[in-house]
Amino acid sequence: MTSLVIFDCDGVLVDSEPISCRITAEVLGSYGVPIDTAGVMRRFLGHSQAAIRRLAAEEFGVDIPERYLSEVRQRIVPAFRAELRAIPGIHQVLEALTVPICVGSGSQPERIRLSLELTGLDGFFGEHIFSASQVARSKPAPDLFLFAAEKMGHPPADTLVVEDAVAGVTAAVAAGMTVVGFTGGSHSDGAPMADRLRAAGAIDVMPDMPALGRWIAGG
Repeated sequence: MTSLVIFDCDGVLVDSEPISCRITAEVLGSYGVPIDTAGVMRRFLGHSQAAIRRLAAEEFGVDIPERYLSEVRQRIVPAFRAELRAIPGIHQVLEALTVPICVGSGSQPERIRLSLELTGLDGFFGEHIFSASQVARSKPAPDLFLFAAEKMGHPPADTLVVEDAVAGVTAAVAAGMTVVGFTGGSHSDGAPMADRLRAAGAIDVMPDMPALGRWIAGG
């Protein structure tokens, strides 16, 4: 029985991935990484910016200085203020839930809080926001989800995770949690993404928020 629901933020609560992937590609490109927005989505979706910096440096053999992280953050804030929207239907899903909820995201706490405030979702979560910056390893390691469940006081076996990325699904499965995939963000390629999420361990994949709400209610 589900006693806790952990929501990823980017691509599940807010439709941020096209924005953040575009800016990530631009900043990586400034350091000589030959990658576009689609390439960032394909290779790095669901990873923290610290992990993206490391993975991109390894894959492309390019030195990416630590200031990359601050540059991405500085450029994302005004873009979010101008463009960020909530995933359609998420307010209704959260209003209908009767079990505790929290956020488990690879983003920095400041970015998570800004995203929730801009989209009117902050009141649903309060202080129950957990970031990869609080644990040793980011997704696809299970650390973040285990940390969130522990802080919320719920066993992993009774926890449901909602994720839009393979890295997040992998992390939830490794944590011993049930995970449902979500493909309702504007960055999703639909059925191919659903197949990837199922292959990573999602027990089901929801195409939009109304479907997710019905699934949770039925579970």
